[in-house]
Amino acid sequence: MNKYRDIIGHINYGLFLVLVFLLPFPQLPLRYVGTAWVISWLFELRWLQKPTFQKAAIPFILFGIWYIWKLLSGLWAPDTAAWAWKMERFMAFLFLVPIGIWGVNKYYNWRQAGKIWVFGCLAAIPAYLLWMTILFNHPEIVPYLNVHDDWVQHGEWLRFFSENISHFKHRLFLNSVMLFGIVIAIQLWKDRKWLLILILSVMTVFILLTDSRQTLITAVAMGVVGLAHYIPKRFKWSYWIGVIALGGLLIFGIIRLHPRMQDFGLNGITHIRELSYYHDMRFNIWGAALQHPGDYMAYGLGAGQCPEYMAQHFQEVGFTHYAQERYNPHNQYLEELMELGIGGLLLFLLAWLSIPLCAPAQAKRRAILFTLLFMLNMCTDCMFGMFCGITLWAVGMGFTLIAKSLSSPSHVA
Repeated sequence: MNKYRDIIGHINYGLFLVLVFLLPFPQLPLRYVGTAWVISWLFELRWLQKPTFQKAAIPFILFGIWYIWKLLSGLWAPDTAAWAWKMERFMAFLFLVPIGIWGVNKYYNWRQAGKIWVFGCLAAIPAYLLWMTILFNHPEIVPYLNVHDDWVQHGEWLRFFSENISHFKHRLFLNSVMLFGIVIAIQLWKDRKWLLILILSVMTVFILLTDSRQTLITAVAMGVVGLAHYIPKRFKWSYWIGVIALGGLLIFGIIRLHPRMQDFGLNGITHIRELSYYHDMRFNIWGAALQHPGDYMAYGLGAGQCPEYMAQHFQEVGFTHYAQERYNPHNQYLEELMELGIGGLLLFLLAWLSIPLCAPAQAKRRAILFTLLFMLNMCTDCMFGMFCGITLWAVGMGFTLIAKSLSSPSHVA
């Protein structure tokens, strides 16, 4: 039996390393490798042992309860097929609960896994750049790409790259992997300054090339919070005020000066329920979702019901194209409110806030930055709307709640 468990244990850790490496790549392989990783953990039979309950298991349990609440919402969801599809996609939130409680096997070397994360990010950069260069010169290879003749004529490769990278890996998820990879790299190589500077420079330039508005805001916010960690404790409150003020000014400057922020101004927010083709797409989506909040505020529409509900409202106001696209709310908090009502949203927020509260002391800063990364990005997109977002959550939960330390080779029994 022990030999059997050792073999399965090696396979489980090997699959985890593959999963970590693939995080910045297209999401299809993530689904299969992630599923195989969970199945191999179950075959280890760790869940037959008596667990030693730890505080770090609480966030996993809360996300599991949130999943069960979504499961129960099928009792009042009008479209049972959409509900079933959503629950199948979200099964990771239930399967990760026992992993959070029982932990992982002795073969897990989190420092090695962290290096694999960073190496995966670095390997993805030339892969995407080369592939996009080929497509820029031969756009007929992928007919659905957004290619304008004047881009090719004037050699606007960067415009082509930023417009089309999401066809292969949605830039919000890609940049989320990159940003947390930067967090890990800083912890791994904080004593090797030149190597760290080189890694951070390459990854930062690539992030800027994707031209993502949300990533710019998230990166500044994470940078401000990360730097605050180095403030001497005797100056904590006074310096915190200064750091937060500086961070606020930087974020405001990005919002006002970056070209892609110009159509994302305050006017769209203040008139959010007034749909207009002149508004940014997200404002119209949020506006449609907020037309009749009384429809879902009490107990929600049920899991998976948002696209059909929003399509009906778009159809009513003549936004036929929006109705055909079957948009989700493009805001994870709004989706939780629409699907589960105010109680479900509060449980969802509690699950997220429990991550930094329950993280081991050695991983507290990493947990804060991981939570901040997700909670900011959930403001403009449904981070769990794609399987790569769910996979990033699952792996990130391991690095923040199970890994404890990356400073030296660590094993979890």
